[in-house]
Amino acid sequence: MMGKKIVAIVQARMGSTRLPGKVMLELAGRTTISHVIERCKAIPSVHEVMIATSDSPADGILVEEARRLGVRFFQGSETDLLSRYYEAAKYSQADVIVRITSDCPLIDPEISEKTIQYFMNAPDADYCSNVEQRTLPRGLDTEVFSYKALERTHLEAKKDYHREHVGDYMFENPNQFRIYSDTNDYGDFSQYRWTLDTPEDYELIQKIYGFLYIPGAIFTWKEAVSLMQLNPELALINADVEQKKYV
Repeated sequence: MMGKKIVAIVQARMGSTRLPGKVMLELAGRTTISHVIERCKAIPSVHEVMIATSDSPADGILVEEARRLGVRFFQGSETDLLSRYYEAAKYSQADVIVRITSDCPLIDPEISEKTIQYFMNAPDADYCSNVEQRTLPRGLDTEVFSYKALERTHLEAKKDYHREHVGDYMFENPNQFRIYSDTNDYGDFSQYRWTLDTPEDYELIQKIYGFLYIPGAIFTWKEAVSLMQLNPELALINADVEQKKYV
């Protein structure tokens, strides 16, 4: 896959049932999504970072934020995420797509790069992620797939929930797609939740950034783990939050 254009596409919307407008919440003096973009830009293999948002008027603020951050954006269907993601990838002329969600302000360039390299080195890979056997904290999730696999998924996936979630159709059809799972050997830290979906999540992430963030630098996931281990009360802040279920 040498010479392939790798694009990190950050999906973002203002709508959220549990924490509306979460991606534009302030975090260490900046918007949450600006931290996500900065971290994605630091992934070594990524050639471009862009935002995929909807054409809803409510998401116009994300278009302005993309312009302010100097990244390209694509506006597509509000309800058909798969279509929006496919059209964004087509617009960016990506060969390989790295899927990142905008509610993960601790996304780690080292972790994402590892999954990208796993994908790039796997024979004829269509899809690879680091979430199928979860040992990392939630919020470091990285999915990597080829444009061809995304295009096929867009054309073939018909069920509503397949249109709402980009990778599910590929993962559910291993006979049609070459699926790989990037497992880590760092140990099990899956008890930590670093994704932003509730007020409790926001409180925890604010505290982590308060301890570790230095403007112009990117603190690592290992530093965040060390902080949590030294301050076990931090994990209690969002310990009772259940991951949102999709049916």
